[in-house]
Amino acid sequence: MATVDVFIVWGLALVTLVVVLATLLPMLRLSHWVIRGFDFPRLQLAAVALVVLILQLALLDLDRPLSWFLVTATALSLGCQLWWILPYTVLWPREVKAARRGDPERTITILTSNVLTPNRNVGALIGLVEKHQPDVLVTLESDQWWEDQLAVLKSRMPYTIQCPLDNLYGMHVFSRLPLIEAECRFLIEDDVPSMHALVELRSGEKVRIHFLHPAPPSPTENPESAERDAELVIVGRSVADTDEPVIVTGDLNDVAWSPTTRLFRKVSGLLDPRVGRGLHSTFHADYPLLRWPLDHLFHSEHFTLVSIQRLPSIGSDHFPLLTCLRYAPVRGQDQEPLQGDRDDDQWAKELAREQGASKHDVPEPGQGPEEINRT
Repeated sequence: MATVDVFIVWGLALVTLVVVLATLLPMLRLSHWVIRGFDFPRLQLAAVALVVLILQLALLDLDRPLSWFLVTATALSLGCQLWWILPYTVLWPREVKAARRGDPERTITILTSNVLTPNRNVGALIGLVEKHQPDVLVTLESDQWWEDQLAVLKSRMPYTIQCPLDNLYGMHVFSRLPLIEAECRFLIEDDVPSMHALVELRSGEKVRIHFLHPAPPSPTENPESAERDAELVIVGRSVADTDEPVIVTGDLNDVAWSPTTRLFRKVSGLLDPRVGRGLHSTFHADYPLLRWPLDHLFHSEHFTLVSIQRLPSIGSDHFPLLTCLRYAPVRGQDQEPLQGDRDDDQWAKELAREQGASKHDVPEPGQGPEEINRT
């Protein structure tokens, strides 16, 4: 074999090894950020695997067993990545029905925006609020400066929940619709809030909304994803089997296709309007080739979807996400969420208990967040 051919074979073998490891490692139920980090770039890894597969078929001697081993490993890795990604493309059946024309008083529009604390382009966000007229605005990473600047919205959105923090986890909710039982909670970490409220639609129906922004697994924050995962499953189990309409939204610091987000959907029974409609990737706003969906909205079967769209940049590292739902419990009653099993339920309990919760503290389906707040 010529020297050039040897370099080609070993070069492609090395890249194949990296692709295979990046595909297999996230399958481990390990919470270290190094492992969980591979949950995010599945679209990018699929693109790399496709390019590598094409190069293998074009450059390798396919009469050799080693060549077919490399081709097979790469093809399986590509297939695995696509299995996670395809539900978030138009090739997949939609999980949430499109809304029919109906009573506008049963419609709720929510704008979710991670503003990035040092970002000072507040005018861009206010401009989006004026243009799209959302019923509810939730801001993440908003500190006292952002609270002061957004105070101009209170004349039109008088119902608020405010928790300004300078640790990148401040949160604010502004609403045109009445907020009942509004509260700020610290479910897992003492400096990472979540917000919870009943929102009264113009028609009089009440919707339970949870606003979340758990800390991500990273070398500079939490070295493991345990805190994030526990918050997701605690809220997910708290809304399971409830009869009331439910919405969960925020920057979950987790991608739509990750095992833990899928676990949240299974234990909560909530629907993802992205499924069958596209990625709507919200992070990172500055790097088009490194984007994935971090900001989410999930809802119960009581709703159908009017629209979901990623809005223009406001200078943050996240794009805002605008979602419009229509309360239509009859039309939505046969919408099917992801189905969990006994193993999923056990995994969810383990994730919650790892954060110091006793068996009594782990919420059973239907137990509200006001009953599970960590003190």
